[in-house]
Parts: sequence; structure tokens; C-alpha cells
Amino acid sequence: MRLDIITLFPELLESPFSASIVKRAIESKLVEIYFHNPRNFSHNKFKQVDDYQYGGGPGMVMMIEPIAKCIKKLQSERNYDEVIYLTPDGETLKQSIANKLSNKTNLILLCGHYKGVDQRIRDHFITQEISIGDFVLSGGELAAAVLCDSIVRLLPGVLGDESSALTDSFQDGVLAPPIYTRPAKYDDMNVPEILLSGNTAKIEEWREEKSIELTKKLRPDLLQD
Repeated sequence: MRLDIITLFPELLESPFSASIVKRAIESKLVEIYFHNPRNFSHNKFKQVDDYQYGGGPGMVMMIEPIAKCIKKLQSERNYDEVIYLTPDGETLKQSIANKLSNKTNLILLCGHYKGVDQRIRDHFITQEISIGDFVLSGGELAAAVLCDSIVRLLPGVLGDESSALTDSFQDGVLAPPIYTRPAKYDDMNVPEILLSGNTAKIEEWREEKSIELTKKLRPDLLQD
């Protein structure tokens, strides 16, 4: 998979991609991640990429030309499955979205800044808009890092045990059950006996019951969906 991220501040993404699972995926050549700065596509001698909005109002807007040129250049080099804009008013990121995107080959991610991007970019270049929650960040870089991590960890060969991702919360529409490890007893706190029984069928039944119980308690909306 190849991820091309259009960002004014690539340095904000260097740290999240230089450690842990994403780093290993890059080193194993399971994913390629590239940064593209719109300033390099600005015709302005000062590399300006933002301007005042038509109609007045506070805040600056990212201009259409640098972003459009960047996207067009990338698209001239290869076919992209999606051009994604990270924005608070996009579709809320869910596991099902990450699952679908993990099956793609080439993705462009656009990180907004200031008041956002010229609407013409959204109307004519963007194919999917994604939000990581109902709040506003200073820019789309952190959202892009979250999206990339949620996708990359699903790629075959990235996790040591590929079945691990299949048992995560939300994969089956419910939260994951409680998990325990050694020691079986710590002070007065014990691991449930069923998990020590070795009875695989009973353990799976317990886990399913606990998943539904936990979902009812914490996220009943998932069961409604």
C-alpha cells in the first residue's frame, strides 16, 4: 500500500510514523508513506498557500491552486483509490471504514489548516471525507496519523499475529471482552476461573457474553446499529 499525505507540516507526522507498528510496516516495505507540501506548488514567490475568504469573515483559507496542482501531479503518476480529506464535518471514522481502506492500494490524504480548504477542492478532487470526532484540531495531521495507524495495522504481515486485529473492539460490532495475563492471582484480585479452565468452547462463550454485556453498558448505540 502507498499513502501520500498532503500537509503543510510534515514534521508533525514524522514522530508517529517513526515508531512501533507503522515504523515496522515501513521497514518491511508493507506500506510506503510520502509527504507532499502544497507550498512547493505555489506560484507565489513567498510560497503563499492561504488567503482571505470571499464574503468576509475571520480566518484564512487554503487556496485551491497549490492543492489542486499537488493532487494532479500525484494522479498523473499512478491511479488512486481514494482522495481523502481529513475534516471535522466528514464521516466519523469507524472500524468498518478502516477495514475497507486497508484493502486499497493507493490513497491520498489531505490535511487541512486554518479555516479549511477552498470548497472547490472538496467538490472536484475529494472522494471521501473523514473525521476522527466531533471536535476541531489545529490541522489534519493528527487525524491523518490516526487514520493511517488504523489502516496500516490491518495490512497482512504487519501484526505478529494477524488474527489479533480480528478480535479488536468494533470488528464484530461490539466491544472486546476483558483480557487478563499472569499472574492468575495478585493480592485479592483473581483471573476468572473460566479462562484458566482450558475449555475453549466455554471460554469463547464467556468472551461473547462479556462483549455484549460491556457493549450494553458502555456503548449501547453499537447494538442499535
